Amino acid sequence: MTISQLLNDYKNKVITPRDVIAQIKVRITEHADNPIYLYVLSDEELEPYFVRLEGVDIDSLPLYGIPFSIKDNIDLAGIPTTAACPEFAYTPECSAFVVEQLIEAGAIPVGKTNLDQFATGLVGTRSPYGACKNSINPEYISGGSSSGSAISIALDMAVFSLGTDTAGSGRVPAAFNNLIGLKASKGVVSTSGVVPACRSLDCVTVFTKELSDIKTVFEIMNEYDQKDIYSRVYTPTEEKSKESFTFAIPKKEHLKFFGDDQAQKLFEEAVKKFESLGGKAVEIDYTPFDESANLLYSGPWVAERYIAIKDTITKTPEVVNETVRTIISGGDKIDAINYFESEYTLKKNRKIMDTIFNEYDFVLTPTTGTIYKIEEVNADPIQLNTNLGYYTNFMNLLDLCAIAVPAGFRENGLPFGVTIVADKFEEGKILDYSSKYLGV
Repeated sequence: MTISQLLNDYKNKVITPRDVIAQIKVRITEHADNPIYLYVLSDEELEPYFVRLEGVDIDSLPLYGIPFSIKDNIDLAGIPTTAACPEFAYTPECSAFVVEQLIEAGAIPVGKTNLDQFATGLVGTRSPYGACKNSINPEYISGGSSSGSAISIALDMAVFSLGTDTAGSGRVPAAFNNLIGLKASKGVVSTSGVVPACRSLDCVTVFTKELSDIKTVFEIMNEYDQKDIYSRVYTPTEEKSKESFTFAIPKKEHLKFFGDDQAQKLFEEAVKKFESLGGKAVEIDYTPFDESANLLYSGPWVAERYIAIKDTITKTPEVVNETVRTIISGGDKIDAINYFESEYTLKKNRKIMDTIFNEYDFVLTPTTGTIYKIEEVNADPIQLNTNLGYYTNFMNLLDLCAIAVPAGFRENGLPFGVTIVADKFEEGKILDYSSKYLGV
């Protein structure tokens, strides 16, 4: 399913939105052993969405009848938000700002999807509702924290889905399920109505199978929200893709694949493909990226995670996933010295980013260096999660935008992905280079 395909079918009366949702519900039932959705809207709850579309000109709504799924830390009016913690759950009266935008454009919410609890994790295994299984090989992790959102797209249970991304949650699951995942600049997509992870860093993201769908949805999502204190007016740069361009890659000694030789080979092939498209790859020092990434969980931003669930973790700590609790519980011990020392490090590295993105059109990295089986992550949950964040954790701290795109398959059929990174407000440029790379 794609947006253009469905709109065309609706116009030609090949199918109706009711038919599409009915087919999706069948697929959800067929995959009932995979805890993808935490809540699927009933026929009664869906009826107002169908009624609203009846008699409306299809061309008047860019997302007319397009089904989408919502990570369950993002509010949908009248439907419980759990953040994968049933004891934390509440039922919002209003939808998140971004959800309202999408519904206004004609989209139909299918339901709320599973996630690493409180959006803390890149694995998809930290949920009391069960670990989400990879859409290609169920022995492997789905990636997180936007696990259910990604799988719902991979298994054709929606055309696009909303995730969130603080440390890589909108990119890692894309790589593991052969999808495209866009993480726009901080504040470009409103986080009003989103359960915070790190409120100053959180981004709402989108997953699709087709790049054209990403572009359509992003154009609707990037609206300024006066009620969101971190919202920024989207002021896209004039930067576009070039016939001849220069892109940066980490120095060989800084690349990490954690023993995954096939991932290394696929990354090298991705670099060669960009070079065949007119690019020149230049190795750069990855240290500023890695140094910044390490601050996300060793620096003061853990305190934001603590603030977000303070009542829950202090009054009923037993309801918090053990690994999540281990990560967040120290957040109340972070002092101002830690904050300012970390802030100085970021300011120093942000200056380096200015230089890099003035000199190079974009930075190309693996989305992750490897992928793990669910049982491997369960045996060593924190270190393996840290490995997965090597190429993702720095992104919001350094105020960059990124898009994760598919980049081939390993011999065992599992996908690999690369991420195109650019400066804030350069979404148009990375979408252009993604189009070059994907040949669309």
